[in-house]
Amino acid sequence: MLRLTTTSFARKQAVWRVQHARHSSIPASGGMPPPLKGIRIVDLTRVLAGPYAAMLLADLGADVIKIEHPTRGDDTRAWNPPSAPLIEVPPTPPCSSNENSPRQSDWSKLPPESTYFLSVNRNKRSVGVNLKNPNGLKIVHELIKKADVLLENYVPGKLEELGLSYEACKAINPRLIYASITGYGQTGPYAKNPGYDVNIEAEAGLMHITGEPTGPPVKVGVAITDLTTGLYVHGAVMAAIISREKTGKGVWVDCSLFESQVASLANLASSYLIAGQEATRQGTSHPSIVPYQNFKTKDGYIMIGAGNDIQFQKFSAVLSQPDWPSSPLYSSNALRVANRKSLVDAIHDLLSQHTTEEWMIKFKGKGFPFAPVNNLEGTFKHPQAIARKVVEEVNHPRAGKVKVLAPAVMYDGNKMKITRPPPVLGEHTIQVLRDELGYDDARIRSLQDEGAI
Repeated sequence: MLRLTTTSFARKQAVWRVQHARHSSIPASGGMPPPLKGIRIVDLTRVLAGPYAAMLLADLGADVIKIEHPTRGDDTRAWNPPSAPLIEVPPTPPCSSNENSPRQSDWSKLPPESTYFLSVNRNKRSVGVNLKNPNGLKIVHELIKKADVLLENYVPGKLEELGLSYEACKAINPRLIYASITGYGQTGPYAKNPGYDVNIEAEAGLMHITGEPTGPPVKVGVAITDLTTGLYVHGAVMAAIISREKTGKGVWVDCSLFESQVASLANLASSYLIAGQEATRQGTSHPSIVPYQNFKTKDGYIMIGAGNDIQFQKFSAVLSQPDWPSSPLYSSNALRVANRKSLVDAIHDLLSQHTTEEWMIKFKGKGFPFAPVNNLEGTFKHPQAIARKVVEEVNHPRAGKVKVLAPAVMYDGNKMKITRPPPVLGEHTIQVLRDELGYDDARIRSLQDEGAI
């Protein structure tokens, strides 16, 4: 029987990990050079809003070091099913008898790779650190000293207890951009309250305006308030980086789910603030435009958006209703809004006579907006999705080839490259401690033994 020594085990796994690293770190090419290359971000965020912002910054070339609890990791690592199927990887070598040699993580003991986590953590490095351990906290302080940006989404006051408040971090690195993401902001009567997407949807008006007119309030199908907040943070951090180039000073960015959601009420907020008009649930329809909603077909639904009189004339012609545009009931958008029910009922009756595909053929090229209501299969099989390459495949060290969403923006005809797959928990701990902080193996092993990493 072939016996593998500790050394051969370690060598086998080390070779495998190097081979994986070569295939999973793809150099960016074409289009605009990554504008945030050279910017380092210490990411203390979890779940969605913060990780989403960090991922967008990583897509632009920032080196994002994701700090996670060394055994639990980001909350979303445990949010499965669904999870990615795992591939067979070489076994973790037995613990070396050399007390100065760092232990390799045993990935076989980790939970499956959650698809939720995989969705918002590409292009990052994962470092497992126990913030409640003094030496673990010291590691984070040392990373902050070398960082440009810190992202965090703790309840106000929590990081102060851990020694990671804005003032503490500013003292370590005066040029640091410290971005806080909270439910309600750093001040005000609700500042200490935890904030979750669904609660903020309810409290900041979004849930009130979402759903059918005669139905109850409903949440949006994805955590849109978290995602909107992530987009605001992503832009705010880039603005702070530009500001620092001019002033030489860092800044505290204070971004909340509540204010991000209120700001996103857009025209409905304006209607209330200026005209005193309270918003109501409209289903898929629009309070100021008719027809502008989903209609049931013979086998599904189709969205029609005839936003002006010319588009309404073209839509009416396809429905063989040439008199509608000159009717005293429908000749202007204001009249169509006033007589919404009769027009919508008539359109429903006509569209229900044919399938969605039949209407798609009839409407094509006729000069008004329309679209089928696709499920996710239909979305990712959409010819435009395929042409624009909205999906990319990355080589994940535990899950093999995994499909992930691509960055959404092109620069000179090219998207920013995905240079790293979403990381395994603590995948880069030893690498970062060695390469970025200059720790030797004996020190790393000691930190492992005491539970700091």
